[in-house]
Amino acid sequence: MKSILLKLPLIFSLSILVSCAINLKSANGADGTKGENATNGKIGKNGGNGENGQDQALINLSKSPEQNTQKTKTPNIDTTLVRNHLYTLASDEMEGRATGTPGIEKAAQYIENEYKKIGLKTFQNLKTYRQNFEQKGIKMFNVIGLLEGKSKKDEIVIVSAHYDHLGVKKSGDGDRIYNGANDDASGVVGVLTLAKYFAEQNNNERSILFVCFTAEEMGLIGSKYFGKQIDPKKFVAGINLELIAKEPKTGPKTAWLTGFERSNFGEIIQKNLKGTGYKLFPDPYKSFNLFFRSDNASLARLGVPSHTFSTTPIDIDPDYHKVTDEAETLDVSILTETIKAVFVGTASIINGKDTPTRVKLEK
Repeated sequence: MKSILLKLPLIFSLSILVSCAINLKSANGADGTKGENATNGKIGKNGGNGENGQDQALINLSKSPEQNTQKTKTPNIDTTLVRNHLYTLASDEMEGRATGTPGIEKAAQYIENEYKKIGLKTFQNLKTYRQNFEQKGIKMFNVIGLLEGKSKKDEIVIVSAHYDHLGVKKSGDGDRIYNGANDDASGVVGVLTLAKYFAEQNNNERSILFVCFTAEEMGLIGSKYFGKQIDPKKFVAGINLELIAKEPKTGPKTAWLTGFERSNFGEIIQKNLKGTGYKLFPDPYKSFNLFFRSDNASLARLGVPSHTFSTTPIDIDPDYHKVTDEAETLDVSILTETIKAVFVGTASIINGKDTPTRVKLEK
C-alpha cells in the first residue's frame, strides 16, 4: 500500500506508509531460526520441511457442498513453490525493487519468465508482457499476463499485486536493503501461484488478467496508468493481494478485505469459503483508509468492484517499511493457505456464476 502518515492516540504514534514489504535475504535460504518457521512448522535450511528436507505441506481446505458443484477443483498448492517465489523476489539480489532501478528490472524479468512458463498471453496490443510508460522522468512498466476465458471471454477479472518497493537506504551501517518480503513480494507470489493453478485447471469462463503493478509506493502510479488504458465496463472484479504472509488479529485461517461494505464482493467470497475452515472478515482498520491506499483503488474509482485481501496486523507490525521486512519474518504456510483461500473464494466469479455489484465510493 502507498505511504500514509497515521496519527494515532497519545499512547503511540505510528508513521505508516501503507505499501507492502518484506526482506528476503537469499533465493532459497533458511526460513526462520535454527530451522524453525517464524510462526509454525519446522523448516530445513534449504527450504525443506522437517526431517526429510522436503516441504510437502499441502494446504487442505475441504470443499463445501456449493463448491462441489462448481467446475473449479481445489488445487493442492505446494508450499515449496510458494517459498521459492518468495525468497527470490525478496532476495538481496533484487535490491529492494525500487521503481526505475536494476533491482526492479530483475524482478520484472523473473515475473515475465514465470508468465511465459505458465503460458499466459499478452494483453490488448502489447507485444510483450510489459506495459511501458514514463512518469517523473522514470521509465516504468506494469507486467501483465492474460489467461483467456471460455464462454465469457470479454468479461475480465484482474488479479493483482505491486512488485515495487523502497529500494536501498542511501547511507547507514548494517543492512540497508528494504527487501519488501511481505510488502509486497507476498502479493506477487499470490499472483504467480494463482496464475499457474488457474491455467492448469483451464476452465475459467471469464478471462483473468494477472497484473504486477509498478510504482505503488510512489502513489499508485502503475495502477493509475493501467486504469487509463482500459474499458472499466469489461472488468467484473479486482482481486488485489497485499501483505498476506502474517497471521492477522482475527486469528488463524483468516484474512480481511478492504472496502467490504462497498460491494457484495466480500459476501460472495464468504459464501464460497463456507465449510473450508477459512474465514474472511471486513477490514478491521477503518481509520487507516486502506481501501484507497493500495492499487485496488485505481480500478475502484472507475466503478470496478476491486478490493484488497490482507492478513497482516499493520497497526503493530514491527517490520512494515523497515529493512527487517524479510522472508525469514514470514510464515510460508500462512501465505500458502491464504492463496488457496483466494482461489476457492473467487472461483464462482472466475467461472461466471457470480458477478459482484459495482463498487460504491460514497461510503
